[in-house]
Amino acid sequence: MSFDPKTLTYTADGLIPCIAQEEGTGEVLMMAWMNAESVARTLQTGRVTYWSRSRQSFWVKGESSGHVQELVELRIDCDRDCLLAVVRQTGPACHTNRRSCFYTAVQEGDEVEIMAPLV
Repeated sequence: MSFDPKTLTYTADGLIPCIAQEEGTGEVLMMAWMNAESVARTLQTGRVTYWSRSRQSFWVKGESSGHVQELVELRIDCDRDCLLAVVRQTGPACHTNRRSCFYTAVQEGDEVEIMAPLV
């Protein structure tokens, strides 16, 4: 069965959340938004392409930073309203220069930074 991005369930703004996960380790790297066109572009190019809500434009991960996400596999959740991009990440995934955007934990009621920026 061939896949059509229009069959996914998008928000009222036409967006769907996409979680990026490192292929080799299973590490969760980040979450960003896609629209039907960015899903299609990701599948066509093999480079993960998101939709930037702040810039209102497509954002190819690593286009300016060099921190590329090469798509290994795109997975759809059971409700078809969330995506999982299994990727090979080059360099940090987070704009704060950390490997993952999930670098703050809540431990015993306090926020604790658990990951330092990469040098």
